[in-house]
Amino acid sequence: QVQLVESGGGLVQPGGSLRLSCAVSGFTLDYYAIGWFRQAPGKEREGVSCISGSDGSTYYADSVKGRFTISRDNAENTVYLQMNSLKSEDTAVYYCATEGTLCVGDYTKAVDWGQGTQVTVSS
Repeated sequence: QVQLVESGGGLVQPGGSLRLSCAVSGFTLDYYAIGWFRQAPGKEREGVSCISGSDGSTYYADSVKGRFTISRDNAENTVYLQMNSLKSEDTAVYYCATEGTLCVGDYTKAVDWGQGTQVTVSS
């Protein structure tokens, strides 16, 4: 019953912006934490950001802190990732996933995954 669908990826120039969306069903956003992860070709999947279900606390990887912002709209059951000042190093497939109630930031602890959306930062 749990489903997550990412959207909003695409091709953008360095310094540009994108907003990713994660539409969820089968659970309530005010209970489960939602994490954003990414995986570049030949690289290990890494945590990018997370928003907790209990109180909405947010967390960011050092590599994106100050550039990315995670938020949620409980009425629409959607989590967003606003990405600004994009760099070529941000190129990856981005996934959203359910964690527990609290954010962990470890993809091995995530349970349910979306199919991913491609983000390419290039001139």
